[in-house]
Amino acid sequence: MSSPADPAGGSHWFFRGMRGIFSLPAIILMSAFVGFCGFAVEAGIPLGQTVFMTGMIWALPAKVLLVGSILAGASLPAAFLTVALSSIRLMPMVAALIPEIRTEKTPTWLLLLLSHFVAITAYVFTMERIRDVPREHRVAFFAGFGITVTSANIILVSVIYSTVSNLPAMVAGALFFLTPVYFLTSIWASTRERAGHIAMVIGLALGPLFHQIAPEFDILYAGIVGGTLAFLADRLWKRGAAS
Repeated sequence: MSSPADPAGGSHWFFRGMRGIFSLPAIILMSAFVGFCGFAVEAGIPLGQTVFMTGMIWALPAKVLLVGSILAGASLPAAFLTVALSSIRLMPMVAALIPEIRTEKTPTWLLLLLSHFVAITAYVFTMERIRDVPREHRVAFFAGFGITVTSANIILVSVIYSTVSNLPAMVAGALFFLTPVYFLTSIWASTRERAGHIAMVIGLALGPLFHQIAPEFDILYAGIVGGTLAFLADRLWKRGAAS
């Protein structure tokens, strides 16, 4: 419930969400997009397609997987399956976030639209702050942050696309390295279940192996095998603790 001391309404909280662009998670994400842009340039992805990919394929891991699939010469169905499976991980985030921001009057179409902006950065940023936002303004707060971060990265990629290829090799490599570092740290920090941490460790260990066996599907296989083994290990762990 909002109180008489609350600021003037949804527009205020929308701009409060927009201010999140200056937060550390948003800055790290934008830095990682610099690395992604360099990756796209090296892969020969045209500017228009890179910008379109930035806005329409959310979040960053799916874009990296798509570019990686293109470089590996994977077929269209294989690339589609890889990107789709990587995005399934966002479904629990949507399921956890929507009940926190919706009200009885929130239209379904608006929630479906805003679900496009749900990713690790937006999820973590919003869940850490949403308790301090009046419920009737939470949708506006999330929309302000999600739309602003996405738009800022579209502009960023558009501006630096032509210059990132001219950077020294060491600088370009360091910027690109921000992308996997961002993935690992963000996913590890946002994972609340032990199985998620186990899956990450096993997946990282199996990645190089599957890259030698099946380079077109290495990430897919590492994810499936790592996730399955992590699930089984977590079940055995809980069963042993209960006995």
